[in-house]
Amino acid sequence: MGDLLDDPGAVSLRDTTFVVLDLETTGGAPDGGGITEIGAVKVRGGEELGVLATLVNPGQPIPPFVTVLTGITSAMLAPAPPIEQVLPSLLEFLAGAVLVAHNAPYDVGFLKAACARHGHAWPAPPVLDTAALARRVLSRDEVANRKLGTLATYFRTPRQPSHRALADAQATVDVLHALIARLGGHQVTTIGDAIEFTRAVSPVQRRKRHLADGLPRSPGVYIFRAADDRPLYVGTSGDIATRVRSYFTAAERRARMSEMLAAAERVEAVECAHRLEAEVRELRLIAAHAPPYNRRSKYPERMVWLKVTDEAYPRLSVVRAISAADDTYLGPFPSTRSAELAAAGIHDALPLRQCTHKLSLRRQTPACVLAELGRCPAPCEHLISPEQYAVTAVDPLRTATLGDPQPLVDTLLARISSLAGDQRYEEAAVVRSRLAAVLRVTLRMQRLTALSRIAELVAARRAPDGGWELAVVRHGRLAAAGVSPPRQHPRATIDLLLATAETVRGGHGPVPHASAEESERILSWLEPPETRLVSTSDGWMSPARGAGRFHGLLAKTDRASANPRLDRSLTRK
Repeated sequence: MGDLLDDPGAVSLRDTTFVVLDLETTGGAPDGGGITEIGAVKVRGGEELGVLATLVNPGQPIPPFVTVLTGITSAMLAPAPPIEQVLPSLLEFLAGAVLVAHNAPYDVGFLKAACARHGHAWPAPPVLDTAALARRVLSRDEVANRKLGTLATYFRTPRQPSHRALADAQATVDVLHALIARLGGHQVTTIGDAIEFTRAVSPVQRRKRHLADGLPRSPGVYIFRAADDRPLYVGTSGDIATRVRSYFTAAERRARMSEMLAAAERVEAVECAHRLEAEVRELRLIAAHAPPYNRRSKYPERMVWLKVTDEAYPRLSVVRAISAADDTYLGPFPSTRSAELAAAGIHDALPLRQCTHKLSLRRQTPACVLAELGRCPAPCEHLISPEQYAVTAVDPLRTATLGDPQPLVDTLLARISSLAGDQRYEEAAVVRSRLAAVLRVTLRMQRLTALSRIAELVAARRAPDGGWELAVVRHGRLAAAGVSPPRQHPRATIDLLLATAETVRGGHGPVPHASAEESERILSWLEPPETRLVSTSDGWMSPARGAGRFHGLLAKTDRASANPRLDRSLTRK
């Protein structure tokens, strides 16, 4: 009953097994040695379950001041076992219990160093520090300090500390029980509450932590709601209860989360079949409600595209949406700035006009400076026919976005190499950032397009309990999700999911019916080797010589952004 379970923080203090420990040392830093005595008492519900006490030979002389303080001499330690012989028994004694110590970081530091030095894995038990607990429970008016002797005297414990390990551990047991008796008034009833109580938890977190009560320990979405039921914050987790509880601990230090908790009045849980469904539902809820304390994924409608305009001499245009009439485009981009960066890269590589005039086939328009610099074929002066312009400027872009971007990449790499060779590193860095922007969005679009073209795809991944996590994806959108029972063939569950799945009809572009983030979450779930494709209505494929083969080049551009002198290496194999 008192052993630590899957959720040790939920065990009541009465049912928690404690190992109260004290060490005597030579007084040096924790370097794997220096321990001279170990005293440990195992208790649960006020009952003593066991004792471990032993002297330890530290393999070094005992400083005189330590002998004066503890009474332990080098002669006493000479026949004692070294720490490497004592550790296995101590670790076994600690198993399944909460470690308690007065000024616990000191004792834990010595034990962790000893484990590391002698090849033992530190079991990382939950740790409760009675000194920290006393600082929260007792005021300065009650005790002048939080030393063990002061606390033992204040609580009139039957056992008093004497700077010997076992006696100090026994005194700490009595102090622990006295402190626990004070915790009820602070609504601290479990070991998890007690450990968090010792930390810097704000009054708001302490007052609102009841919001985490009764939540399911399953994958899903959680929604913090205000008094008027407005969603304040939406999140997802593989274990809703554990994740929500973490908002009321010292680990949560974000200022905006403290503000959100002050306004929250309840937490709503939406259980999901598995992690993928939870992540997708989170994205959809954030997009639908734009909770004020969520920062990411709030406005998927703000994505932008680069498209080639429909006119005799087309140009690039940043737009909010593409239509079925658009056949040459690139995106989606997360912002106008990123789209403009990619557009600059395309203009560096292809002779697309950059002016925004509506050019006439009948009347000429004065040329701009780009034509004089040889960076534009001057369609405004009719120096190039619409057919030639399409072949030299538009068709290569369409080929790069839908298929092979190699010619465009080669042109930009040559320019980067030339600039870097002339030690014009800042200009090379600008072109490199443009190349990276073009490659990233091209890779993104080709991945998304490959998925959205598939009318229906069914995939499965082994669930932790032995069943199968199942997903039905239609045109890049999650249409259904479920889990088949363990030791049963998943076919029946798949048939049920297919019969009840959302109807999704085809559309134009790489994300016709879902946000780009949703389709990318689905791809991240589908692509690992542990996911199995059950069925697909169409082939799942990307261009053989598409942007996917430039992953390595993208990594190089990221490294070069930290060291511009690496720009010359981008062209090396």
